[in-house]
Amino acid sequence: MGASAALTFGSAVIWGLAHLVTGRRLTGLLLLAVEATLVGAGVVMLSGHRARLLGLAVRPGWLAGLAVGLVVLGLAWAAVIICSYRLVRPAAVTRLLTAALCLLVIVPAVHAARVAYLSGDLITGMFGRAHDPWSGKDRVNILLLGADAATGREGIRTDSVTLASIEVRTGRAVLLGLPRNLERVPMPDGPARRRFPYGFAGDPPLTPGILNEIFQYAEDHPEMVPHTPTGKRGPKLLKDTVSGILGLPVHYYAMVDMKGFADIIDAMGGVTVKVREPIVYGSRREGLIPAGTRRLSGEAALWYGRSRTDSSDYVRMARQKCLLNAVARQAGPATLLSGFDRLARAARQAVSTDIPQSLLPGLIELSQRVRDSEIKSLQFVPPLIDPATPDYALIRRKTAESLHGTAPRPAATPSPARSTPVSLDETC
Repeated sequence: MGASAALTFGSAVIWGLAHLVTGRRLTGLLLLAVEATLVGAGVVMLSGHRARLLGLAVRPGWLAGLAVGLVVLGLAWAAVIICSYRLVRPAAVTRLLTAALCLLVIVPAVHAARVAYLSGDLITGMFGRAHDPWSGKDRVNILLLGADAATGREGIRTDSVTLASIEVRTGRAVLLGLPRNLERVPMPDGPARRRFPYGFAGDPPLTPGILNEIFQYAEDHPEMVPHTPTGKRGPKLLKDTVSGILGLPVHYYAMVDMKGFADIIDAMGGVTVKVREPIVYGSRREGLIPAGTRRLSGEAALWYGRSRTDSSDYVRMARQKCLLNAVARQAGPATLLSGFDRLARAARQAVSTDIPQSLLPGLIELSQRVRDSEIKSLQFVPPLIDPATPDYALIRRKTAESLHGTAPRPAATPSPARSTPVSLDETC
């Protein structure tokens, strides 16, 4: 019985072992060769082709194939175990061991297949379909938006507006941050310019007429963006508006709803951030997030990125970038797999974008170059730019300078009473 159990277990690890011991050498060598090929291919891909694997991981077709392949692999592995068991002397203990070994290989394979299937479904639901527009572009410019639907206020406001401009060849990136309260924003040609020839004014006296209102204003006024369906009017008008402010084309956008972002953080089990100064927690000052390195829940992280009490819009802008950076760094494979179901549901509810599926492999490769390059951050906040009386010509000039590497370094982290630019690295 001990030898039978040992051979059954050994064959689960080394395919063909029981066949070789019982004299079925050809079948045993064939099974051993198949296992060695699978293991060798896996090692080669993981060690030398990680970027290619990441590119395949964002292709729904490949993910569907992977899901099927994992199920087939699990069933084939279980078949090897059962065949090996039948070649040795059966015993009750060996039968129990065989059943346990089959479950041990099938259950993880089915779970991994489910994760692959959900990943493909998530990508299909979140990203649009289009031809790859990468060819011929020197830079790709992606508008990153943080949306906040506050209690007692209809619609959403894009309280975080940042353009990420990435050089395709080198991966050098510049983050251009616009304050939410930017006034007299010049509108793009067409119905928007005709309605607001002297800059965006909102719906006075109901709204102040600032940058963070433009997204919802377009959704509420279809005539501002003709022939554009609901849900796409806001992104289109805001992309065109930011393009005019900075003097750059805006190719794509990605928007994260802050409430949904809190759900993503909870699904991760929290996020660790460095809190420079105590931050008021809760709308009624229920408490403080103490200074120091803290592990924050989704709700606490939401207040970390949202709070302006005893602070300013500009400090909050920097904290929001820190929070996004922390989530990106801490969302490792183990974290993603352990809570994938919750993460997938939260991501579909929290994230909207017009980045096409066909571009994802290219973005994955580009992200590797960005990681190895310097990321600069330029915030158009006081004293450089006064949001109440903005100098848009200066904004466009500083934008052009920053893309050629001549922009000045941001100032040191300010105290809450000051309104000076804050760099991502210095704050985080």
